[in-house]
Amino acid sequence: MRWVLYPITALLALITLGLATLAAMAFFAWPNLPALDTLTDYRPRVPLRVYTADGHLIGEFGEERRDVVRIADVPSTLKHAILAAEDERFYEHPGIDLVGLARAAIANLSTGGRGQGASTITMQVARNFFLSREKTYNRKLYEILLSLKIEQNLSKDQILELYINQIFLGQRAYGFSAAARAYYGKTLDQLNLPEAAMLAGLPKAPSAFNPIVNPARAAVRQQYVLRRMLEAGYISSTQYEEALAFATPKQSQRDIAAARKNQDIVVPGDHVAEMARQIAVEQFGEQAYELGIRIVTTVTRKDQEAAYAALRRGVLDYDRRHGYRGPEAFVDLPSGMVDAARLDEALSDHSDHGDLLAALVVKASPKEVVAYRRGQQITISGKGLAFVAPMLAEKAPQSRRIRPGAVVRLRNSGNDAWEIAQLPEVQAALVSIDSRTGAVRALVGGFDFNRNKFNHVTQALRQPGSSFKPFIYSAALEREFGPGNVLADEPLYYPAGVTGSKAWEPKNYDGRYAGPMTLRESLARSKNMVAIRLLEQITPEYARDYLTRFGFDGARNPAYLTLALGAGAATPWEMAAGYAVFANGGYRIEPYIVKEIYDGNGRLIARTDPPVAGQSAPRVIDARNAWLMDSMMRDVVQSGTATRARSLKRTDLAGKTGTTNDYVDAWFCGYHPELVAVAWVGHSQPRNLGRGETGGAAALPIWINYMASALEGVPETQLPRPNGLILVDNGLGTRQDFHYAEYAPPEPPAAPDWLQQMFAADTSPAMEAPSEAIPPGPPARLPPLPPPAQAPAPVVDRMPTPIGR
Repeated sequence: MRWVLYPITALLALITLGLATLAAMAFFAWPNLPALDTLTDYRPRVPLRVYTADGHLIGEFGEERRDVVRIADVPSTLKHAILAAEDERFYEHPGIDLVGLARAAIANLSTGGRGQGASTITMQVARNFFLSREKTYNRKLYEILLSLKIEQNLSKDQILELYINQIFLGQRAYGFSAAARAYYGKTLDQLNLPEAAMLAGLPKAPSAFNPIVNPARAAVRQQYVLRRMLEAGYISSTQYEEALAFATPKQSQRDIAAARKNQDIVVPGDHVAEMARQIAVEQFGEQAYELGIRIVTTVTRKDQEAAYAALRRGVLDYDRRHGYRGPEAFVDLPSGMVDAARLDEALSDHSDHGDLLAALVVKASPKEVVAYRRGQQITISGKGLAFVAPMLAEKAPQSRRIRPGAVVRLRNSGNDAWEIAQLPEVQAALVSIDSRTGAVRALVGGFDFNRNKFNHVTQALRQPGSSFKPFIYSAALEREFGPGNVLADEPLYYPAGVTGSKAWEPKNYDGRYAGPMTLRESLARSKNMVAIRLLEQITPEYARDYLTRFGFDGARNPAYLTLALGAGAATPWEMAAGYAVFANGGYRIEPYIVKEIYDGNGRLIARTDPPVAGQSAPRVIDARNAWLMDSMMRDVVQSGTATRARSLKRTDLAGKTGTTNDYVDAWFCGYHPELVAVAWVGHSQPRNLGRGETGGAAALPIWINYMASALEGVPETQLPRPNGLILVDNGLGTRQDFHYAEYAPPEPPAAPDWLQQMFAADTSPAMEAPSEAIPPGPPARLPPLPPPAQAPAPVVDRMPTPIGR
C-alpha cells in the first residue's frame, strides 16, 4: 500500500509548504497593511444637495449619490436580504469563510480560471476601501489579511454599517439608502420584501442586475435572493410565495415605472439648483461635491411646480399656434422591422425632455400613427393628430412628412390619450419673489434645462419694452405730474438734425392716435406717444438717474427718448426687483435664492438675513408714488392691455405688458402686494416671435396660470392710501384723480358776486362782462417743466425700438 501513501504524503507536504509560504507572506505583509483610520473615522463622499424651503429635493451634485444611515435604522428585512444574498454566516465567521474559500478554490482549479471569489461582506469592505478589483492571488491575500485586521478592530454591526453605506449599486447610487431612492423613490423603512430582495441582489453585478437597464435579469436575481432568504429561515413559506408572485419581470417593469414616477416628484428646479451649486462651489471649492453640504433655498414646492407647469404650458401653446415643423430626424427602417433592440438603438440618441417623450414611428396614415418607445407600441389617433395633420397628408414635403422611421415627440394629454407634439424652439422665463424680503418663491430659467442651461431669468439682458414705462411714469410723479395730467396722443417726428443721427418717427402699437388723454389712461392703453412726450418734459437724464433707485444700471439704459419705450436692457430678475418697489410701498429689496446652508453634520453654517420692506430696507420712492403707480397699473389689468388677468377674479393685481419692436421680446411684469412675478418669452438668439405675439398674448398667460396657483387662498389686499394726496380735476372734465398735495394746481378764485347772481337768476340774454378780466379756470394740465438748456436728447438708433403694448 506504500504506493498509496506516497501521493498522500506528497500532497500533505505541498499543503504544508503552501501554508508555510502563506504564513511567511502574511507575516511580512501584516505590518504593511494600511491603517484603518478610513474605517474607524468613516467620512464618506456625500453629494451636495439642494432643497426647497419646505424640505423637498431639487437637485443633487456629486459623482456619488449617497445617504449615510446608522445600522440601527436599517430594517431587518433588508439586513436579512443582504446577508442571504452575500454572506449568510457573516455573524459567525472571523472575516473569512473557509468553507466558501475552499469551494471557490476547487471551482477555480477545475475550470482553470478565477471566476469565483467567495468574498465575505468583510472582504468586500476591505476591497472597496483599500484595494482594486483585479482578480489576482496576491490581491486576494491582502484582502484576507485586511479582513482579519478589520474584524479585530470593528464590531460586526460596524462592518455591516460600512458595507450598507459604501457599496456601489448602480445608477450612481452608493449605499442602500441612495439605491432605495434611486430605484424606488423610497426611504429604507418604506421598502417592501420584494424591493429589499431586488436591492440586495445588486452588489454581485450592479450593471447586469439593474432593474432599470435589465428588468428581466434583475427579476431572476430577485427571485434567487428570496429563495436564499427562505432557506436561511429569514422568511416564511407564505411570505416567500407572496413575494415570489410579486417578483416577475413584468412587475419589475412596473417597479421601474413607479420608481421613475417617484423620481419625477423631485421638484423641477434645475436652474435654482444650479444657482445654489455655484454659490456652494464659490464658498467651498470642489470639496462642495463630497462634504454632504445641504443648501436650503427660498423657493417652495407649490410655487416652483406651478411656475414650471405654467411656463411649459405657455410655451407649448405658443408652439402650437405656429404649427408643426416636422419630425426631428429619420431612421431607415427595413420593411416590417419591429426588432425592439434595433428600435431602441435608433432612439438612443433622442432623450426625453420632461413630458415630451421620444418615439419612433412604425406606421403612419392620416387617421392613425403607431409609434414605438421602450418596448411598447403606442397608437395615436383623433385629436392626438390634430397638430400634425398637415404633415400626414400625401402632399406634405417628404423632408417634413410623418412616415415610418420618423422620430417624433409624444405627450400624454390625460386618461392615457396620446398626442404628437414637438420640442419648442422658443424660450421663456418666470421668476416670482416676496415683495417684502426679495425671497425667490419660484424660478424657471428656460423651457428645458437639459437642452439649454442658460438662465434667462438672471442672464438674459433683453429690452423690456413697455413693461419699463411704469418707471418713467413714476419719475414723472416726482416732477409735478399726476395720473390725471393730460398729454397728447398724436404723431411725433424727429428729424435727423434733432436726433443727431437719422430721422425717427415713433408709432403706437396699433398705429392709432386718441388725442388728449390722461397719464392714467395712456399707461393702461400703453400709448407710446404720451410716454415719449412725458419723458421729453421730465428729461431723459433725470429719468435715467431715477431708474437707479429701482436697481437698474444706468449704463444699460442710456438717456435717449427711446428709454420711454424700454429700449434699454434688463433681466427678468432686475424687473422683478424693480416692480417689488411698487408692490411693497416704496422700498428697495434685493432678490435672493439661498436661505440657509448646512454642513455634512447638519450644523447651520450660513443664513441670509435680507433687508425687509418697512423695517430695514431703504425707502427709494415716496409712499404716495408707489400708491399712485399701483392704482395706475391696476387699471392696466382692469381695463388696459392686461385684461386677460381679470380671469383671476381679483381686484388687487397690477402690472404692465411689454412687447419690443418686431415682436422680439414679450413680457408681463405684475404683482399682488405680497408677490411679484415676471414672465418673459423670446428666443435665446433674438428674433421675431411672430405677428401678434405681444406681451399680453405670449407672456401674460404664463403669469396668469402661475398666479392662479400661487394666490390660491390668499385674501385680497390693497395698499393703504398714504397721506398727502388730494383729488383734482383731470382737465378733461371726465373724472377726478389723486395728485401730490404740494404739486396740485391751485383752485381758481371765486367768481364775482354779480356773476354768481346772474347765473343764479338764470338770465337768458348774453351780457357783456365788465372791464376787469375774469380769472381763467383751472388749466387743462400742469404746465410743462422748462425745457433743458441743451438741445433735445438724441434718439438712439443702435437698438430696435420697442413697439409698446
